[in-house]
Amino acid sequence: MGESAKTGSTTSVVESTVSVNEAKWQLSQLLDRAVAGEPIVIARAGRRLVRLVPIVDDHRPRQPGLAKSTDIHISDAFFDPLPEDELAAWSAGE
Repeated sequence: MGESAKTGSTTSVVESTVSVNEAKWQLSQLLDRAVAGEPIVIARAGRRLVRLVPIVDDHRPRQPGLAKSTDIHISDAFFDPLPEDELAAWSAGE
């Protein structure tokens, strides 16, 4: 199971390898261990198949006004109607 081995100033963590059958019966516990940082590998017939790793949630809430200081100018022509041939090209994919 998840054992740590200290070598010099670095610590390496030994992966826990479990069978597919064991993973079926202990999935909740394996997920908890993986989220806690323990490397978990699931194997079938001794062949390593997958590694359980936690998802790092790096989603930060949006902050309104972040682009406020940028110098963005949208020409009035942007809002003009498109020519018929361009409208037809956009509608062709429907």
